[in-house]
Amino acid sequence: MSLIAAAALLVLTAGILLGLYAWLAPRRAAEAARVREGAPLQATTAWTNEAGAEFAGLSEAARCDLVFAVAALDDERSQKLLEHALDDPAEAVSLAAAHALAGHGRRSLVDAYLSSHPGARADRIAQALALLD
Repeated sequence: MSLIAAAALLVLTAGILLGLYAWLAPRRAAEAARVREGAPLQATTAWTNEAGAEFAGLSEAARCDLVFAVAALDDERSQKLLEHALDDPAEAVSLAAAHALAGHGRRSLVDAYLSSHPGARADRIAQALALLD
């Protein structure tokens, strides 16, 4: 019985010490100091390049999901990624990007892209957009 009690006490002590370390870890103190000082957050402007590199490796369905998720951000960086998606080899992804851009008031950009890339694919995308409007 005392062996079980000693093991339980050891586990309880280890849990308390682990919890204290997690609470008082140096990174928490550094983060709290940064927030208190009002230091600006570090943002990277290269996320579109990283997203663009990963974009090609995703499945067609995942790329469509990414297009609609990025479209919800509705900022300049997401617009650039959507413009990149217009060149996607999958017509569904291109259509999703065109629909997202047109839905956010950038129909002229889509029309300019379609006119600069004439052909059957551009015609199908334009017809689908007309149906979606």
